[in-house]
Amino acid sequence: MFRLWAKTFKDNHMVKDMTVCDDSSDTRTHKIFHALDEICYAFDLSKPIWLDSTINEFKRHSRTRFYQDSFIDSIDFDFLEIQVIEED
Repeated sequence: MFRLWAKTFKDNHMVKDMTVCDDSSDTRTHKIFHALDEICYAFDLSKPIWLDSTINEFKRHSRTRFYQDSFIDSIDFDFLEIQVIEED
């Protein structure tokens, strides 16, 4: 089972969170992108742009934050954090 946890924060408080589960046989990368698509749809967000810094952080820690500079539209929170919490 693959699970990705997404959270939005405003003023150091978690505003929303969501966990996406995926037990398909897709690659890890595909699972991450599919989960991010679900999260953006549920939170009514445009898809964030993966900057070099977000990619490197995600590779090292299986967790990253998307700030305003990763979104084309304006956001009403400080950042969106995604974290892989389970993979097999």
